Amino acid sequence: MSWQAYVDDHLLCDVDGQHLSAAAIVGHDGSVWAQSDNFPQFKPEEINAIMNDFNEPGSLAPTGLYLGSTKYMVIQGEPGAVIRGKKGSGGITIKKTNLALIIGIYDEPMTPGQCNVVVERLGDYLLEQAF
Repeated sequence: MSWQAYVDDHLLCDVDGQHLSAAAIVGHDGSVWAQSDNFPQFKPEEINAIMNDFNEPGSLAPTGLYLGSTKYMVIQGEPGAVIRGKKGSGGITIKKTNLALIIGIYDEPMTPGQCNVVVERLGDYLLEQAF
């Protein structure tokens, strides 16, 4: 299965009638493996800051998480494994695997919990496959 199929079939899937608004699989070095058409254009330093937060949990909390120049307030996650952010009625979930970051962005009416399930389920599967 191509990485694009993981984005299209697993991250952009229907969850109780809701969908992520954008999603991507990005290598730890910031290289895009696959993304939805409307995924924001991000800067390398934004991915570097996210990777740093996985290595030093809490480092993004004071400044916020930036992706595609959009600022998200960092909310509870799982240190070293999941970062969650909130912006208005939407937000972001980022799951770290051995080789990649699984990123899901959502807006209402999708809930944070629905986004977390979609992103983390794929991340857990890829971890089981040693990705």
